[in-house]
Amino acid sequence: MKANIGIPEKNLQEEAKMLNTLLADETVLYIKTRNYHWNLESPSFAEIHRFLEEQYTTLAGMIDELAERIRQLGHYAVATLEDYLKLTNLTEGQVGETQEKALQILLDDHETLIREIRKMAKEADEKYEDAGTNDFLVGLMEKHEKMAWMLRSYLPNRKS
Repeated sequence: MKANIGIPEKNLQEEAKMLNTLLADETVLYIKTRNYHWNLESPSFAEIHRFLEEQYTTLAGMIDELAERIRQLGHYAVATLEDYLKLTNLTEGQVGETQEKALQILLDDHETLIREIRKMAKEADEKYEDAGTNDFLVGLMEKHEKMAWMLRSYLPNRKS
């Protein structure tokens, strides 16, 4: 059943496409974070293992909320690995990265998503006239900003 929420169907379709791409990106970031959680080898393994578990747990909740937002707009959320890999703007993580390299990769991905979500939020508000999706995206962006800050704290020598 289509949503009758005061937003033209054309706008809802475009938003669903945009949000499904974001869903793919979030899912790839989630899997990449789990990969490093499982496979990093480091003198501080126990601490990083717990830290990354917190990160992927947060991402799992964000993914669920995002898929539910797409459904609230009256469209289906993509839900296959094949579709995620077709839609994502991110790359998969590799086994064997150093702790510093893995955390830098995760930070770069979060910062990429922050910039993309910022653009999407503006589009939701101005182009698609959807204050609800704008608000949702701003909240998602703020979660990524916090996660990026936490990752940055492990990378004191990060080059700007």
